Amino acid sequence: MLLNLNLKFLRKNKNLTQESLAQALGISRSKLAGYELTVTPPLDILVKIAEYFNVSLDILIKEDLSSYSEYKLRELLETDKFLRGRKLRILSTTVDAEGRELIEVVSQRAKASYLAGFADPEFISELPRFSLPFLPMDKKHRVFQVDGDSMLPIPDGAWIVCEYVDDWFGIKDGERYVIVTEQDGVTFKIAYNRIPSDQKLLLCSSNPIYPPFDVEIEQVREVWRYRLVMSE
Repeated sequence: MLLNLNLKFLRKNKNLTQESLAQALGISRSKLAGYELTVTPPLDILVKIAEYFNVSLDILIKEDLSSYSEYKLRELLETDKFLRGRKLRILSTTVDAEGRELIEVVSQRAKASYLAGFADPEFISELPRFSLPFLPMDKKHRVFQVDGDSMLPIPDGAWIVCEYVDDWFGIKDGERYVIVTEQDGVTFKIAYNRIPSDQKLLLCSSNPIYPPFDVEIEQVREVWRYRLVMSE
């Protein structure tokens, strides 16, 4: 039985400490340490482990997951497939007459409707759009208008060019992102990646009067990495 090896492998694959995983499973760290060595957990804990990592008991017990290729492992883990954009998360976009992707513009006024319409091709097609030839052609870009003073020195009303992020594990601590969430809509913040440990993003403002806050990753709908600000 390969449970012990797979448990340790999956924990490290998600950058989890024994303490954090034990808390998530509702057991002590010492018990988890035993399960990673030679101790076989009871059935109810086996089920919790399988559900937490979203793998079947059969695979958890019989397959050597450390021998899987990176691609095969990503395809196996449903959580990873969602976070890396491999589940049904289709980006609506527009193209020019030659099939080249255009850059849609989301103004402060349009931001109010963006959460409801970001996946609707008709809504996206009605946004103003243009092209910037110096941007990489293999990346998708969109322009958002900044709303408020939380990200000074980028002022209220500024236009920022952002690049679409499909691999949310790749969100880098301390960089600026537009995060579209179910609760807050379109938000421009400095992000800190807590996905591997807590399934959350910590979002902070550059203006210290605004407190940081956590966002559950399941509430996130789109992520766009800040590239540049466009001067008027």
